[in-house]
Amino acid sequence: MRLRVEFTTEPFDLDEAPAHALAARAVIEAAELDAVDVGPFGNTAEGGADAVLAAVDALLRKSLDAGATRVSLQVNVIAEGAE
Repeated sequence: MRLRVEFTTEPFDLDEAPAHALAARAVIEAAELDAVDVGPFGNTAEGGADAVLAAVDALLRKSLDAGATRVSLQVNVIAEGAE
């Protein structure tokens, strides 16, 4: 099964990326995921179910530890071969 995760961390800072956003980005970039897209207001990544779920666990723990007050995320099942 393939999954797509979309997430944001808050609070936002338009001047520079806060520590919690950098922590979330580091987790996603280090995970064994593909189709990673990191942006200032939202992030997405795709991969196998085990890899996505492990990344979500690490993302929540590390971004909350780094000061996030809210993490919004959505996980979708995607068809194999979908882009």
